[in-house]
Amino acid sequence: MEVDNIFSPIDIAISGLQAQRKQMEVISSNVANVRTTDAGKGEPYRRLEAAFKSDDDIGGVKLDKILADMSDFLRIFDPGNPHADEEGYVAMPNVNLPVEMMNLTVATRVYRANAAVLKRYQQMVETTLELLR
Repeated sequence: MEVDNIFSPIDIAISGLQAQRKQMEVISSNVANVRTTDAGKGEPYRRLEAAFKSDDDIGGVKLDKILADMSDFLRIFDPGNPHADEEGYVAMPNVNLPVEMMNLTVATRVYRANAAVLKRYQQMVETTLELLR
């Protein structure tokens, strides 16, 4: 693999930061809607997942699309809920809070790793400029 662009480490780290920011937004949406029993279409909120793909132009990553998780909804017995069916069950979002928190932890660590790459690159540039003086 030939490196043509001197800024490719920066571009790759920035693409990682942008991708993980989107990932954290998707996770935040899932967490915020963990109890939303009617998302506007007569069914509960459906968990979202971010799908990434490689960005061939810079060698980084970018968001491909945001997909809805099509797994079954959890049903809980709550006959007093206005969204309960005739048997007293309410369909709840397919969001699993512990899984979302683990995903958020991973996204945060990847974000920090990309930020650390930018910081190290900045330090290398500053050291190089200092040596040239």
